Amino acid sequence: MIKIKKALLSVSDKTGIVELARELVKLKVSILSTGGTAALLKESKIPCTGVSDYTGFPEMMGGRVKTLHPKIHGGILARRQEKKDKAELKKYGIEKIDLVVVNLYLFEETVKKGYRVQGTEYRGQGARKEKTLFQEAIEQIDIGGVTLLRSAAKNHQDVVVVAHPVQYDDLIVELKRNKGAVSEETAQRWAVGAFMETASYDRAIAQYLASRGEACLAPTDLFPQHIAFSATKVQDLRYGENPHQKGAWYRDVGAAGGHSPLPKQLHGKELSFNNLLDLDAALALVSEFNKPTVAIIKHASPCGVAQAPRLESAFRQAFESNPLSAFGGIVGLNCPVDEKTAKAILASGFLECLIAPGYSEKGLHLLKQKKNLRVLQSLLIPSSNKKGSLDVKRIHGGFLVQEWDTAEENPRKWKVVTQKKPTQEQIQSALFGWKVAKCTRSNAIVLCQGTKTIGLCGGQAARVEAVRIAVQKAGERTRGSVLASDAFLPMADNIVVAAAAGISCIVQPGGSIRDPEIISAADKAGIAMIFTGVRHFRH
Repeated sequence: MIKIKKALLSVSDKTGIVELARELVKLKVSILSTGGTAALLKESKIPCTGVSDYTGFPEMMGGRVKTLHPKIHGGILARRQEKKDKAELKKYGIEKIDLVVVNLYLFEETVKKGYRVQGTEYRGQGARKEKTLFQEAIEQIDIGGVTLLRSAAKNHQDVVVVAHPVQYDDLIVELKRNKGAVSEETAQRWAVGAFMETASYDRAIAQYLASRGEACLAPTDLFPQHIAFSATKVQDLRYGENPHQKGAWYRDVGAAGGHSPLPKQLHGKELSFNNLLDLDAALALVSEFNKPTVAIIKHASPCGVAQAPRLESAFRQAFESNPLSAFGGIVGLNCPVDEKTAKAILASGFLECLIAPGYSEKGLHLLKQKKNLRVLQSLLIPSSNKKGSLDVKRIHGGFLVQEWDTAEENPRKWKVVTQKKPTQEQIQSALFGWKVAKCTRSNAIVLCQGTKTIGLCGGQAARVEAVRIAVQKAGERTRGSVLASDAFLPMADNIVVAAAAGISCIVQPGGSIRDPEIISAADKAGIAMIFTGVRHFRH
């Protein structure tokens, strides 16, 4: 057991600190404190000694130097059973510190504030200069607090470290139960938490500095020798992909995109693991479009997508693409949901979740009539926001890391390779289908009429099978449609199936050794074909 006689309290988040200090005083624990924390405790009539009074040195460098002193760290790091350490404590008049309660400067919150001010949705508030934001963030890089946490965590056999207000209640319970002492088991567990806290904090700082501009990163810095991943729990989930698997939702605190607010649930029962995967896929897809667009997702792939002048029409067309598959789906919308769209959604049948950038008052009121329908609000996540961050996939024993697929779609760079040229309408439809294919599991085949899907298929091992399934889903609607393929067509059999279904135009990356054969088959069938020169595999 670790007997607590002296505690150091130094916190940025003052939540619960006064109540904790009062309980410590009742347990006859003497308190050292710094700056704002000491002022709050004294204002609350809680006896404490200021660190400056204890060390004999004032805070320096505008508050940058407060606790970096041998009388502080000697008291924390001294090994209680080591004779030499005990002799040096006595020689230099250093008192042992048994409990360190520290939470760090609010670096993340400061950076988020900067992103909010600069974000398009906050333009009306007036943007501050980037230099000012940068200097403010720099001053929120905690030095003394991180050092205190690391010192206490290192000496966890003799010192208890508390890094978050949520631990205060457990600390008090244990102190009362053990007559002013904390078990070594608890101390070790909290030491682990403290090291995780400092690791996460450092990663957030490093990622922020790296994300300030592409000029800050040399090409080789994109994949450094060491990568640290850190995340903060958002909430526990009922289970993972299946009921026998436990699951939880974490937020990547260091990623560039991590500064964007998380989706906010406005209504409905709790989210599941699979809901969150599908919601992410829905949001990523609709963020590819500027005009009103709706995507219905099942099992992380779209089953219906449409773009229209009005959001209501876009939803109806997306749903009509495949009503059978849409049952129990997740719906992503890239515009605020109005009353008419809400009515169309309610009339369509059972859906699991909706995610959109906003909802009208009447629209939200209508949607809330469905007790279990999960309604979420989130900012869009255009591909440009992902530049500078990394896409990470887990494999057994490690990770695969890559840049996000942020390639810009520019039809002016596409190449028409067939004798028959596509019309302007077909090019627009091809662009729509091409963006949908980008967000569909490969092998991906997307059939479109105008800017709505009529048949989709992804995840097949053979591309020609994906074409057959997409055609089967579209039925008679394939006549005159446009086909988009996320990767090159490897065999002419794909063209044969497309021609028999009446497909009029194909957009694909090209690049197969059989391209001449494929082009010849398209010419023979009278199908216009476009090569994009870009592949969009999604595994």
